Amino acid sequence: MAAEPSAKVIDGKSVAKQIREELSAEVTKLKEAIGVVPGLAVILVGDRKDSATYVRNKKKACESVGIKSFEVNLPNDASEQEVLKYISDFNGDPSVHGILVQLPLPSHMNEQNILNAVTIEKDVDGFHPLNIGRLAMRGREPLFVPCTPKGCIELLHRYGVDIKGKRAVVIGRSNIVGMPAALLLQREDATVTIVHSRTKNPEEITRQADIIISAVGQPNMVRGSWIKPGAVIIDVGINPV
Repeated sequence: MAAEPSAKVIDGKSVAKQIREELSAEVTKLKEAIGVVPGLAVILVGDRKDSATYVRNKKKACESVGIKSFEVNLPNDASEQEVLKYISDFNGDPSVHGILVQLPLPSHMNEQNILNAVTIEKDVDGFHPLNIGRLAMRGREPLFVPCTPKGCIELLHRYGVDIKGKRAVVIGRSNIVGMPAALLLQREDATVTIVHSRTKNPEEITRQADIIISAVGQPNMVRGSWIKPGAVIIDVGINPV
């Protein structure tokens, strides 16, 4: 009997290392050519452990490639006005080129108001309605694309996965990952289905996919039996198991 072909692991860590090296060279070039050091501002509200970890990692990533980072930590009971004031200051600061507001925000804040306050030219998370709108429209280019879905597509590209004409299933429909991931796959000419909590027969749909991006807040939801041989899977979820 012929041996089963073994699965190939997409190594996100090694791709990230490669991208950091490329970025580091770009940042150095930028500094030498026009004397500009890119600056990233991160606003964190509250004391969620996972959010604090994300922010710490973003700061480390900035340091490793030579990007200047600005950080604001506000208590959980900070007012929406305080957050908007910091955003306004960063919007007007020429040494800040990108602003990230770490989500989720405390429940007493209007997330929409806060994200909309970030000027579109500094919306590096790609959450501004104008950026998402441009992503959704054919022939328009967003200034920025949400980073996690962009990372998924980058992994597929760097591993030579052909997306054009393939059946892709995105599990989850969040504004942060699921929805923009589906839009990006569509831009790459995949035929895209979104599976969400109200989908009937999710395993049946997923079993037809050549490419699966799972972005769902529930560990072990996608089973081996849901995946056809040869399918490419990217798991976005981070869950303690």
